[in-house]
Amino acid sequence: MGKVYIVGAGPGDVELITVKGLRCIKEADVIFYDRLINKELLEYAKPNAKLIYCGKLPNRHAMIQEHINFSLVQYASQGKVVTRLKGGDPFVFGRGAEEAEVLAEHKIPFEIVPGITSGIAAPAYAGIPVTHRDYSSSFAIVTGHMREGKDDSIKWENLAKGIDTLAIYMGVGNLPYICSQLLKYGRNPSTPVALVHMGTFEEQQTVTGTLETIVSRAKESQISNPSMIIVGEVVSIREKIQWFEQKLETERYVEESIRISR
Repeated sequence: MGKVYIVGAGPGDVELITVKGLRCIKEADVIFYDRLINKELLEYAKPNAKLIYCGKLPNRHAMIQEHINFSLVQYASQGKVVTRLKGGDPFVFGRGAEEAEVLAEHKIPFEIVPGITSGIAAPAYAGIPVTHRDYSSSFAIVTGHMREGKDDSIKWENLAKGIDTLAIYMGVGNLPYICSQLLKYGRNPSTPVALVHMGTFEEQQTVTGTLETIVSRAKESQISNPSMIIVGEVVSIREKIQWFEQKLETERYVEESIRISR
């Protein structure tokens, strides 16, 4: 009998994977990897490791979930070490628990390797802390994408009135609805909002506004998924401590200066 490691690859920056997560990549005979992982991580795989892409786009999946579940069981039953590599953390909107349930049902040994989730990392790289003694003592992770065919079960009234900072995943396509729900249940229209696109990658882009203005600003900037939506007063701190995009801008300036000098 083999074993399955369900591994969080982190939010994108290749250096943000855990030491244990990297070991699971190096030791794997088979790696199932998702769309949002940094592909540089696959360079650490053994030369003979089998790499299987199973990423998902809206309404377009490279491999349906049931097939992924079956394949994990199949390869582990053949005595293989299998690493299931997921963006962020496997238990934060990553279907890691669903896969673990299937493995448990088939008595396949497995381990869960947590990863840094984008709901914390993307705002951090944009200079936005999700908690702050002066601005936020509560923080919620929320899905912005309702399961197809299901009614909206999100408790928007509780989120609007009871939580200081919201980190909303997979919600850019539903941004107008999200803002309208928060406003409907009493969130201040001037509440700061940030969209962080491709957080921790070199392509990171951040757009800020308020609950009243962020929809129009998102359209102007043509922000798309993958992006995190951060709602709360903590977004205002970005003006003081944004660092990653400034770092990238400085590096590009230095590279361009060197190119011109040559």
